[in-house]
Amino acid sequence: MATPITMPKFGQMTEESTITEWCKKEGDKIAKGEILFHVETDKSVMEVESFAEGTLLKIVVPAGVAVPVQSTIAFIGNPGEPIPAVTAAPPPAPKAAEQAPAAKPTPAAPAAPAPRAAAAPAVTAPVAPVLAPQPAAPAAPGRLKISPRAASLAEKCVIDAANIRGTGPDGRIVEKDVKAHLAAHNYDQLRISPTAKTVAAKEKLDILTIQGTGDSGRITVADVERALAERPKPMNRMRQVIAQRLTQSIVTQPHFYVTVSADMTGLIAYRNQLKAAGAPHTVTDFISQAVVLTLQEFPVVNSSCDGKSTRWHGHVNLGLAVSIEGGLVVPVIRNAGQLTLMEICALSKQLADKARAGKLTPDDMSGGTFTISNMGMMNVENFHAIINTGEGGILAIASAMKQPVVRDDKVVVRSIMKMTLSVDHRLIDGAVGAQFANAVKAKLENIELWKMLAS
Repeated sequence: MATPITMPKFGQMTEESTITEWCKKEGDKIAKGEILFHVETDKSVMEVESFAEGTLLKIVVPAGVAVPVQSTIAFIGNPGEPIPAVTAAPPPAPKAAEQAPAAKPTPAAPAAPAPRAAAAPAVTAPVAPVLAPQPAAPAAPGRLKISPRAASLAEKCVIDAANIRGTGPDGRIVEKDVKAHLAAHNYDQLRISPTAKTVAAKEKLDILTIQGTGDSGRITVADVERALAERPKPMNRMRQVIAQRLTQSIVTQPHFYVTVSADMTGLIAYRNQLKAAGAPHTVTDFISQAVVLTLQEFPVVNSSCDGKSTRWHGHVNLGLAVSIEGGLVVPVIRNAGQLTLMEICALSKQLADKARAGKLTPDDMSGGTFTISNMGMMNVENFHAIINTGEGGILAIASAMKQPVVRDDKVVVRSIMKMTLSVDHRLIDGAVGAQFANAVKAKLENIELWKMLAS
């Protein structure tokens, strides 16, 4: 019997993942440990190795499809081995499931359980979520009612018949409706290059929605390409999850902000000395250590709240926001309170490198208790960050900029860095937030502290 390959569960909160690329095709020989496919979870793109060897007999779930974890996605075995029947539900099946009531005749009844039986045979379970993505929902009410002649005319004129109101029986669009629609939009006066019309037809664009920028309003290929670029595109899985979680945070966690300015002149000079001596420390490493030390002094900031109770965290698990192509990830330095400055430096670099290479695992990004978002390299004066759901606060680090400041009644130039603390106001009051931010500031400005910690 062929061995089923299932979608791995990459993290406790991961419910579904998307196959972005199959590295093997049906009929290929597979060795244990070979990369079989790439998967996009809600946090990163990961390589999945084969735990079995043999021949890739069948790919059940193609690339670009999101399926629940533990769903069967392929079979590996020996050529000729029997493969369990794969009942891929046709596109209409999810509609029957979504419309739910037993309004459909008997044939529709068997189709409804299939999409919902996530725990049933793993082969059928993935099909329903895949064939019923969000964009397909509007199509559920029914197909466009249009006569063949009307459809042919609309296709010839490169217009979207869905925008036409039908006057035939039951709202059916007939040829005269298409002609009336064309006349109402002065279609005969439109000027369009043949190539532009061909491209628009291929991409199923509506000519009437494209604004021409050529001579006398002529629609050119460039206009069609612009319309294509403006066409709504689905967000990738990572951006969808980022949007969902940040919206959840800003809606459910009342944010309170406090900003302080740290004089980084001395620390930057000290860091440059260390760098000249071959030390790998970055300014972020010092900020991370300062935050960790301060979180140990203010355990309430290292806590979390669900609206009904508060939870104290015994360890500081420090998240570091890292910008990557297509999104943002937050790898976590665990038990940061037990680490030296050099250890924080090494782990920060290791996690940032893994993030940019797309090698982070779900474990690398879970369990954070507080996060730092550093945009110091982006030349920004100040910004507010949104708290990661499940944490009590996040510290936004802006750029250190040379500014005139008053020292001992004299105007001098110093490198000033603004830090904005966002805290969950259900858990942390303004006074505590201000004390915390100023405590971080005091540590960053204490060069003797850093000489002791870096030694």
